[in-house]
Amino acid sequence: MIEAVNVSKSFRNIKAVDDISATIKEGTVFGLIGTNGAGKSTFLRMACGVLKPDHGEISIDGLPVYENEEAKSKIFYISDDQYFFANATSNDMKNYYKSFYSKFDSVRFDELMKKFELDPNRKINTFSKGMKKQVSILCGVCANTEYLFCDETFDGLDPVVRQAVKSIFANDMEERKLTPVIASHNLRELEDICDHVGLLHKGGILLSKDLEEMKFNIHKIQCVLKNENDEEVLYHKLDILKTEKRGSLITITARGTQVEIVDVISQLNPLFHEILPLSLEEIFISETEVVGYDIKKLIF
Repeated sequence: MIEAVNVSKSFRNIKAVDDISATIKEGTVFGLIGTNGAGKSTFLRMACGVLKPDHGEISIDGLPVYENEEAKSKIFYISDDQYFFANATSNDMKNYYKSFYSKFDSVRFDELMKKFELDPNRKINTFSKGMKKQVSILCGVCANTEYLFCDETFDGLDPVVRQAVKSIFANDMEERKLTPVIASHNLRELEDICDHVGLLHKGGILLSKDLEEMKFNIHKIQCVLKNENDEEVLYHKLDILKTEKRGSLITITARGTQVEIVDVISQLNPLFHEILPLSLEEIFISETEVVGYDIKKLIF
């Protein structure tokens, strides 16, 4: 488990991270989202011990992470801007990481390089951005650490590779309890993989909630009512977050369980009604409006 307690970090007069407290449970996918400059990368660098917080502390499995070799052995950090040694090949990087991570799986690394059609003997500086990202991800997965920190991991990957990487994460979570922490400014990128999502805004965590819990308590419904007067009854009985009407078709986003909402609508004997799936973006728009923020200005 990763615990951050009242963590802050400034660079001169810029407050990059402002009094963040968060808990990331093992065996889950934690999505850290927010606009560029919200503090995601700074938080990850503190969480993996690269930066020292000005205030507060971050611990991993009860161990303070900064300048702690035992704690750092549990982490592999994939930065947004990958660094490789000059003229290094993928095999060179494999051998380098083997010297630091005792559980590094060289056999699996070689197999995955073949599956991703990457030449292990080709100099990495001749690879495309997406290919470099793939090498970093494969190094991270094969290091066999308990925690994998990913900064904009899927940026630059084509849809097929992106899905393959998500499948690898899911497999490792099931087989060895891997805990990926993925920072991104793209909600759609994380929608089908995250269990828990934290929203960073201006260096602080605006929201930190379980995705399934949010989905359980917010629903989108389409319906066609028999009488226009029933609309007012519907709006009065439901905790409405958003409404849209096109002709006789009403689309509503409301708080409450599916059973509660359907029960209210059914009492009006509608001509038609159905529950629609909510995207992660729609859920966060609803959640942030409650605390007075317009998500459209924060995430794009």
